[in-house]
Amino acid sequence: MSREIHAVTGAFGYSGKYIAQRLLKAGHEVITLTNSFNRKNPFSGAIKAFPFNFDNPEKLAESLAGVSVLYNTYWVRFNYLYFKHSMAVENTLKLFEAAKKAGVKRIVHVSITNPSEDSRLEYFRGKAILEKALIQTGISWAILRPAVLFGKEDILVNNIAWMLRMFPVFGVFGDGNYRLQPIYVDDLAKLAVEQGKETGNRIINAIGPETFTYREMVKQIGQIIGKKRPIISIPDSLGYFSGWFMGKIVGDVIITREEIEGLKANLLYTDSPPVGSTKLTKWASENSSTLGIRYTSELARRRNRLESYEKL
Repeated sequence: MSREIHAVTGAFGYSGKYIAQRLLKAGHEVITLTNSFNRKNPFSGAIKAFPFNFDNPEKLAESLAGVSVLYNTYWVRFNYLYFKHSMAVENTLKLFEAAKKAGVKRIVHVSITNPSEDSRLEYFRGKAILEKALIQTGISWAILRPAVLFGKEDILVNNIAWMLRMFPVFGVFGDGNYRLQPIYVDDLAKLAVEQGKETGNRIINAIGPETFTYREMVKQIGQIIGKKRPIISIPDSLGYFSGWFMGKIVGDVIITREEIEGLKANLLYTDSPPVGSTKLTKWASENSSTLGIRYTSELARRRNRLESYEKL
């Protein structure tokens, strides 16, 4: 009897890699759809890679032939010269249509906390559009809504630690009392694989066991890595300009105006029970010697489609 085929978008990247690892461990045949077709394969060839082929829907559907469950992590964090939220929405709609045409039985889709089609923030509006489109496909679905992910390849927590190591003070936007509920990336992967086994349609707020204000999270990270810094409140405009200027130095986009607005609107918080069990504080303590030693660049990952995330 042949094994079920499961497809993961971005298995050579961040969250997709953890989902793929769990699927392989469970004995499934796994394929990946990726824009990083030539990126170093962390699975030693155990996973076959196919390009997304968004410009060729027929080929995209062919890549999904025989797939039982599709795990979708595809998205972009911010608008840039050669990738935009609108493009990610358009491409994901093509992916859902290809999955339907290929006869995929279930889609586990990674969204975001508090999406809304009425949101003035394109990130949250785009995620809401995709949730609605997925529900309308007629395919069995599970929608996972994480707030912030953390793990070895993470950007936000690592770069907060990097800044605490590099600078004598740390600035937070406004009072810094907006909340976050970080979830460990492998806890999200575990949840995704569990939902891949189910048949019922459901939406799950995928949050971790700890809730912090942004100010509290920065303070905790500083204590853990031995870099306690004064935390000062700064106007949003100054925070954005500081991030923009620092981004020019490191060759990255550190923060966007939309991300600042989303944080301050508490969109990374939800009044739900946690589904993850790994505490950020415990994980950070176990990784304190390496956390924030190097800056992690979003743009470097997107420009370099050859090396694994661990080397970037």
